[in-house]
Amino acid sequence: MRGRSELRRIGALFSPYRKPLGSVLALIALSAGLSMIPPFLLREILDQAIPERDTGLLTWLVVGMIAIAIATGALGVAQTYLSNIVGQEVMHDLRAAVYRHLQRLSLAFFTRTRTGEVQARIASDIGGIQSVVTSTATSIVSNATTVLATIGAMFALDWRLAAFSLAVLPFFVWMTRRVGGERRKITAARQGRVADMSSLVEESLSVSGILLGRTMGRGEELVQRFTAESRELAELEVRSRMAGRWRMASVQMSFAIMPALVYWFAGQTSAISVGTLVAFTTLQTRLLFPIGSLLSVSVDLQSSMALFHRIFEYLDLPVDLEESREPVELRDVRGEVRFEGVTFGYDADARPTLDGVDLDVPAGSFTAIVGETGSGKTTLAYLAARLYDVGAGRVTIDGVDVREASFASLARTVGLVSQDTYLFHATVRENLRFARPEATDEELEDAARAAQIHDLIASLPEGYETTVGERGYRFSGGEKQRIAIARVVLRNPPILVLDEATSALDTETERAVQDALDALAAGRTTIAIAHRLSTVRDADQIVVLDGGRIVERGTHEELLERGGRYTALQAAQREDAAQQGEEATA
Repeated sequence: MRGRSELRRIGALFSPYRKPLGSVLALIALSAGLSMIPPFLLREILDQAIPERDTGLLTWLVVGMIAIAIATGALGVAQTYLSNIVGQEVMHDLRAAVYRHLQRLSLAFFTRTRTGEVQARIASDIGGIQSVVTSTATSIVSNATTVLATIGAMFALDWRLAAFSLAVLPFFVWMTRRVGGERRKITAARQGRVADMSSLVEESLSVSGILLGRTMGRGEELVQRFTAESRELAELEVRSRMAGRWRMASVQMSFAIMPALVYWFAGQTSAISVGTLVAFTTLQTRLLFPIGSLLSVSVDLQSSMALFHRIFEYLDLPVDLEESREPVELRDVRGEVRFEGVTFGYDADARPTLDGVDLDVPAGSFTAIVGETGSGKTTLAYLAARLYDVGAGRVTIDGVDVREASFASLARTVGLVSQDTYLFHATVRENLRFARPEATDEELEDAARAAQIHDLIASLPEGYETTVGERGYRFSGGEKQRIAIARVVLRNPPILVLDEATSALDTETERAVQDALDALAAGRTTIAIAHRLSTVRDADQIVVLDGGRIVERGTHEELLERGGRYTALQAAQREDAAQQGEEATA
């Protein structure tokens, strides 16, 4: 059942291109019809024109054979051109559909899936079916049409020879189906190895992977792991190529033997002329290539079905972040954010990360969220940007449930500066313009000044045309963070989410980044996830999370007076700082 369903889905990929496919089919039928004429002309040459010395008839017959050969060649070129256009359009549609679908998934999918696995599905798996969608589909029709036309011509020449020649065809079909099943299993295993190897390359040959491998002295082990993966892939490739080769060789050998058997069979009767016999064996020879192609195509299709199955697996992943059917455009946003009975968990079977959280963030205020690692701080802030959907309750912006807001207006409304800054391997200017492609150079520079990074960029030999390197490794952590801040400044969102944006920086760099963040937060609703409590002393309210619940809230002074969880966190940080100071002195 699954195979039929997948075949229907594959067929649906071609449905938008019915007209060009119709043209291809017409060309195939015309070409197949023309190619059946030369054997009959050959029979006339051998049985009439040459024995009777009729040079006029011989000339016309030869000219006809030449003209048909030229016309068939031209039709073949046109057919190949059209079929490749259709095939590449289908490839484009499939790649775009997978990429678009992945863009609609929540962060949960990407946190549990290796990047190399995703890359393998888009590049390797879709690339592996290219021959199927660009040429195999039309090749099947073309070869099938040729086979049917040839068989018809063979019966027209002599039904006895045709019946004798085709008696073994069902055996070939049965044999090919067995080969295809073997190839499909091997292909599924091979693509799994390709994904594993892609993940290893992506992880170990990134800047971070190289640094980790060398500093941990594990470079040789990584080489051995890659070598082992490559060896397994090579063995699977050999198995895939050799699957059923002896059976296919038997088919080809049988076709090579058949003409001799036809001569023997024809010799048993005097009713078959030499011209008919030569024309028949010519048709029989022409039958070898299309039937061989159909048999091998059947095997290749079985292999490709494994690739299609892997692609459809991604397309069938449930979209857990759907835009509302009638989305609300967030306009003139004041910036009031409310969490109303919010419960959320990454795993339905585990204890929820957030449990019944109620929180009001007034417009234009600065709210800090603090707590120990795993208390749900980042999750709470990410729900405001709708990077996940709540399990229960709701999150609203100016009274509008974020699930009802359009994705575009929500992205304009909520800006995120995370601890793990990501920069594309592009120029500084291109990284900044990712936030707002239509921004002018002057606006870019103003944003960089606000983030206190313009002077540094301007001092570089290539200025804003400087390539940042993979993940921005040409810049320090603080510089990357300020570029990211400039990117958010350029977008100018009314609500700002700061995800421990300075926790990994040294004191001096933290001060520079914090100044940039303070300038960015001015006049905006700010939700800051704080690791260093010293950065949130001036917050309008500080929310303390513990085990996914709010256990305290208030200003810095109010929470210290209570002597509760916030005070304990302060004491623990002072103790850690004092211990680090002693270690540094020692």
